Amino acid sequence: MKKLELKNWPILLVSSEFEVKDNEGERLREIVDALRNDHGCDVVLARDFGDGKEILGNSADIGLVLIDWSSLSAKFSSANEASDSYDIFLKFANAKNKRLPIIVIADRYEIGDIKAKSLNYVNAYMWKTMDTVDFLAGTIKTHLRSYVESVYPKFFKTLVKYADEYKYAWHTPGHMGGDGFLRSPAGVAMHKFFGEAVFRADLSISVPELGSLLDHSGVTGEAEKQAAKVFGADMSYFVLNGTSNVNQIIWRSQVSPGDIAFVDRNCHKSLNYAMVITEAYPVYMLPRRNKLGIIGPVKLSEFEGKTIQKKLKANKLIPEESKSKKVKMSALTNSTYDGVCYDVRNIKEILQHSVENLHFDEAWYAYARFNPMYKGHFGMTDDDNAKNHPPIFCSHSTHKLLTAFSQASMLHIKNGTERKINHDLFNESYMMHGSTSPQYNMIASLDVATKMMGDGGEDLIYQIIFEAIQLRQTMVKVEEEIRHKNEDDWFFELWQPKTVKVDGKKVDFADVDPTYLASNQEPWIMSNEDCWHGFEDMEENYAMLDPIKLTFVCPGVNADGSLAEKGIPASIVTNYLISKGITCEKSDYYSFLLLNSLGTTKGKQGTLITELYNFKKLYDCNAPMSEVFPQMVENFPEAYGNMGLQDHCSQMHNYFKKVGILNMMQNAFQDIPTQMMKPADAYRAVVRGDVEYVELENILGRVPAVMVVPYPPGIPIIMGGELLNKESKAILDYLQAREKFENEIPGYESDIHGVERRRDGDKAYFKILCIKE
Repeated sequence: MKKLELKNWPILLVSSEFEVKDNEGERLREIVDALRNDHGCDVVLARDFGDGKEILGNSADIGLVLIDWSSLSAKFSSANEASDSYDIFLKFANAKNKRLPIIVIADRYEIGDIKAKSLNYVNAYMWKTMDTVDFLAGTIKTHLRSYVESVYPKFFKTLVKYADEYKYAWHTPGHMGGDGFLRSPAGVAMHKFFGEAVFRADLSISVPELGSLLDHSGVTGEAEKQAAKVFGADMSYFVLNGTSNVNQIIWRSQVSPGDIAFVDRNCHKSLNYAMVITEAYPVYMLPRRNKLGIIGPVKLSEFEGKTIQKKLKANKLIPEESKSKKVKMSALTNSTYDGVCYDVRNIKEILQHSVENLHFDEAWYAYARFNPMYKGHFGMTDDDNAKNHPPIFCSHSTHKLLTAFSQASMLHIKNGTERKINHDLFNESYMMHGSTSPQYNMIASLDVATKMMGDGGEDLIYQIIFEAIQLRQTMVKVEEEIRHKNEDDWFFELWQPKTVKVDGKKVDFADVDPTYLASNQEPWIMSNEDCWHGFEDMEENYAMLDPIKLTFVCPGVNADGSLAEKGIPASIVTNYLISKGITCEKSDYYSFLLLNSLGTTKGKQGTLITELYNFKKLYDCNAPMSEVFPQMVENFPEAYGNMGLQDHCSQMHNYFKKVGILNMMQNAFQDIPTQMMKPADAYRAVVRGDVEYVELENILGRVPAVMVVPYPPGIPIIMGGELLNKESKAILDYLQAREKFENEIPGYESDIHGVERRRDGDKAYFKILCIKE
């Protein structure tokens, strides 16, 4: 196959005498010439073990390591020293890629210098002069080809093979291997940008060699079975239109009209839409919040049967005869957006008595299985402490923090102890939401993401955890250095423990060995003993912080949740970072979230810290807004033309302080409004047109027909069908504060799903679609 050409997978030759003009050097050059000229291989040179480690550490495309023991061992003062360096290099190479073939080429009399323990890492030993050059080069090529063949997972390999056969396509898609684009200049531009391989691999369901995604046959079905094995599921399904669709498939397969659903109020809006589609009655879990406004874990007591029954009894919408039935489906967000992960073993043990199906929405958490750090804290965990747990469903956005293409997701199922999920019945829901024209490049990306995790997932995830911890510690050290010069000075902090217990002693976070922090779960477990997280009444061994989710905290919030005299709102910082090419995942009032994932590099980390420090310098000198945010000044010259950055931060901070924005947000999300109708019935009113827009000044006593989701924090403040009355006036107060904020501080239009705006000159007035009276 074209894409399996061996020259794309270079051989790393570690030799210190490749260019030396003696017999051994000449023999080695002959072998390399044969590999390059006769066998189509590429060879890159490292002059010592240090260079070799550097190349291996930065190149995932090395196809084989060839070690010239004769030349390398001669550079050391003793055989033991040479052997020790050799062992260190082998361990490094093995940790980097356990499948990577390693061949040692040496004089046959030197083999005794190599310790036996190194044999665990070496695929073959060769002697330079005992065989012909062609035989030696051919043997190396055989090992290389075997490795390269193993790199490609089955579906992807089949797709590459088909695309490389240059068949004449007489089937959809209409561009037929890319040829259709070449009929127009715009098409040619796209063809040149993406390259022909993308289009040749964009195939139709008419291609039998690739199997079918809808009936899970052929190599497609085999890829899904392999994913189930790798991700610890009984069944896994590839879903190509996002995790929002995964959630719909799960719910449509199990929930019927009139069933009761027990749902995290912090859930993704696709789960709210799932309740609309299935016509379920929702009962909500209420998550905690800390003084910063960060969403924390649902209290463990929320899952108890008596708590659920109390919620059902208080709900006047659910028919009495339905309240005695078992809850059909629970849905919990794991991890939360700020990286709070649940010990699902506790939840399984409690909910097994009350709920028929458990759903963990782990869109941002698909990597958890691949490192002991997360033991017991993910839905497909192997730890089964519940005697009779129900079926468990997990939604994975494989594209978010693993390596699939956008919208490529996975659905995983673990059968219950007694009740098993019937594939044929479940697949009816899958087919209802699946396209008959799947994108094969997306399937291949899921296949490759599975292969990456199956081959070396634990090491890959360890590396991103370790790098995230290094960034966390660097931030602490920068802050300490700044405050050492002036204790009243400031810098950004990270939401994380201040100290960590090591061997029974408290050690400052920045001084703990990062290897310990990256290898142990204990430092990240939340407890009441050390309440750095700010969540009251934290249950023991219940929740942990995911170290790769980096929540940066801005100055401005006191320990008790009140706002300090001075402060720097996060939205100003994240706007600055965006202007410097750094896009954050989420911005709250005084915190913002970044994700340290497989695509994070040292360069990205260094640039981030540099730009945060640059922001500090601009703030401290009150740099003109025209210098920091020229576009904003151009758009709003009267508001910002004569203002400095520090002035602007104070302007926004003082508004938040005046209205008490954090307390206002806390109060708004404290209680669930009265349900007047099911979300499904509210949506039917939208379809029928029995709705009208109502502005905030007239909305008290009305029933919104759609969910209203303010960012921050990104969870529904009110659902369609819930009553906005005096008991829930805190919600209205919060929305009015957001409306006023937009009008007082231009350029920061609120991101609120479900809210439209009426413009009157420079003023904006919020309006929400409500049920007609």
